[in-house]
Amino acid sequence: MNEQEKIDIRTLSTESLQKSFEEWGEKPFRAKQVQEWLWKKSASDFSEMTNLSIGLREKLEDKFVIRAMKVGETQISDDGTVKCVMSTYDRKVIESVLIPTSARKTACISSQVGCSLSCAFCATGKLKRLRDLDYSEIYDQVVAVNQLSLDTYKTPLTNIVYMGMGEPLMNYKNMIESVDKITSDKGLGMSAKRITVSTAGIAKQIKRLGDDGVKFNLAISLHAANDKKRSEIMPINKSNTLDSLSEALSYYFEKTKNRVTFEYIIFKDFNDSIQDADELIAFCRKVPSKVNIIEYNPIDDGKFQKADEKKVDRFAAHLEKKGIIAKIRRSRGKDIDAACGQLANKNKLAKEV
Repeated sequence: MNEQEKIDIRTLSTESLQKSFEEWGEKPFRAKQVQEWLWKKSASDFSEMTNLSIGLREKLEDKFVIRAMKVGETQISDDGTVKCVMSTYDRKVIESVLIPTSARKTACISSQVGCSLSCAFCATGKLKRLRDLDYSEIYDQVVAVNQLSLDTYKTPLTNIVYMGMGEPLMNYKNMIESVDKITSDKGLGMSAKRITVSTAGIAKQIKRLGDDGVKFNLAISLHAANDKKRSEIMPINKSNTLDSLSEALSYYFEKTKNRVTFEYIIFKDFNDSIQDADELIAFCRKVPSKVNIIEYNPIDDGKFQKADEKKVDRFAAHLEKKGIIAKIRRSRGKDIDAACGQLANKNKLAKEV
C-alpha cells in the first residue's frame, strides 16, 4: 500500500483502532497504548512505540501513516521571540511563534493555511485561504513550539493563543478537537485556562462556544467600536455587526461566566481619539470584559501607521479612569515579521512550494 492510500491513524477513534486490532488477533488494549503514544507522547513514527511488538509495529506501518507536521526554518528576534515555519503532509506552509517573557512562554498557533477574512491591517489576510488545518496539525504546532521553548529557554510552554494564521471559529470542529487533545489527561494535559482563542467575531459561532460550555479564554479582535470604522478595516463586520456581536457575547457569558478580552489594535489618526475610547467604553459595558490595547505592526502596504505612544497612553488612561480594565501590549518579534498581523509566509519553504 503506498503512502497516499494509507489512513492517517490520528483520525481514528480508539474504538475504530480496537476493531483493526481485533481483526489482526491483537488484544483491544493495544489501541489505548497506541493512542497514548500519539497524543500523550506525541510520537511521529511507529518505531517509537517500543511497548508494542515489532510485528505489530510493522502491521501499523503497512496500513497506517502518521501525517505529522514538519518543522522547517526558525528565526530568532532580537527580543527573543522565535518564529517557526512548519509544513503539512500536502506541502502547505504555516507559521507559529514562541513568545517568551520572564513569567511565561506562549505559543501563538495557526488554525488555517492563510485566511479568508481580508482584514485591512493584517498581512495574513492578504494571503488566500488554502485550507483548514486538521486538529492533529494544530496539536503538532503546540508540540513543536514546546520543544523550541525547551531547546531555547530550558522551560516548557505555559500558554497557548490561537492568534496565528486563520480564523479559528471558521475551523470550529478542528479547533475544538485540538483543544481537547491539548488539555485532555490522555493528551498533553495543559489547563484550558491557559489557552486563548481569538476571533474576528462570528456571532453564530460565539453562541456555539457558549452552548458547548468551553473552558478556554475568548478574545475578540475588535479594533473599532462603531460599525462604520470596523467595517472599513474588517469586512466580516458587515455580516456580524457590533449589535449582533454584543448579543452573542452576552449569550456566551451567560452560558460560560467567562469574561471576554477585547483586542484593540490602535492606529494613528484612525481609532486613537478619546471619542474612539468612549465608543469602546460603551461597548465594553455590554458584557464583562477587559481590553488589550495592541500597538500596530506596519505591513508592506503602509496603509496604517503606528499610533503615537503618548496618545496610546492617554487612550489607556481614559479607559482606566472610566473603570475599564486595560493593558497596553507592546509588540514582540517585529524584526522577523512574527508580531501580531505580520505572519505572511515570507520564508524560503513557502516560496519553494
